[in-house]
Amino acid sequence: MEIRITARRFKPQKEIRDHAVASIRKLDKFCDRTARGDIILSFVHTVNSVMCAEIILHVDGKVLTAKDTSEDFKKSIDLAIAKLERRLSKHKTKLRMKNKMKLRRVKEDSILPPEGEEE
Repeated sequence: MEIRITARRFKPQKEIRDHAVASIRKLDKFCDRTARGDIILSFVHTVNSVMCAEIILHVDGKVLTAKDTSEDFKKSIDLAIAKLERRLSKHKTKLRMKNKMKLRRVKEDSILPPEGEEE
């Protein structure tokens, strides 16, 4: 998976970048086909030191986004990752249900005799 980190109007410390990359790597257990992850770090209020982390994942042609603010970048990243974990598990469940419905439809079509023929 390709991971890009963008910091708006500042240069992030190495430990913040490492924490962000490690957190994104944890999301691989939810979905194998994650193509790209973008992390955007910024300050919302520079006076009160409110920090924002936005994470964008490109998965199977869909874009999943999570954004969170707190007083620390690591905490913001962790909160956004928690949101993405829930969204990825929901996305995976939807894909499974879609595949089950398709499989069920194929089984029903193969069991039912063609129209016009009677046993």
